[in-house]
Amino acid sequence: MGTDPAADLAADQRAHWQETYRRHPGMYGAEPSDAARHAAEAFADAGTVLELGAGHGRDALWLAGQGLRVQALDFSATALEQLDRSAADLGLADRVATRLHDAREPLPLPDASVDGVFAHMLLCMALSTEQIRSLAAEVRRVLRPGGAFVYTVRHTGDAHHGTGIPRGDGIFEHGGFAVHFFDRDLVDELARGWHPAQVHPFTEGELPRRLWRVTMVRPSD
Repeated sequence: MGTDPAADLAADQRAHWQETYRRHPGMYGAEPSDAARHAAEAFADAGTVLELGAGHGRDALWLAGQGLRVQALDFSATALEQLDRSAADLGLADRVATRLHDAREPLPLPDASVDGVFAHMLLCMALSTEQIRSLAAEVRRVLRPGGAFVYTVRHTGDAHHGTGIPRGDGIFEHGGFAVHFFDRDLVDELARGWHPAQVHPFTEGELPRRLWRVTMVRPSD
């Protein structure tokens, strides 16, 4: 390992997710998340949607099935291989484009090139607060004026917050998975300069995980 704890954690998480998808193909099943169903409503007038942290594609494939063109990014090559196979099997290969990408890096898209952006629990992965800010700025850059950004994050009311292995900057690790738990101040900070954010609390999974679903619209510049 190196001498940069943040870089070491990022490398650990890339390896962990890669191995997890290898051992558990299609680990989240084929049904879309409730967050993706909501996002489809927010993207009603969209043509092209960017999904960040698409994984093996349950949400990307469902959004494509609703008539959207989806650009799906993830840092796991194994997950994207599963997504590509599923898209071909479902006859959606012409509507889903995948690309290997780490959310810590600038988005590989031109300015104002997508109509919507979706990220289900990507922003609350092992990203520092500064990396989250940078990613939100990149989302605004690639999103067309009037387009919606729908994201979900686990928050500080979650049962796992403050437990497990502390990794600094609001990040705690459980079972090899590192989570950055959001407080409301961070949500409000990311929403500055957008149309007022809609914040909807919900739960997911067996713990259950406690999350916020945030919908923001980029105003015309």
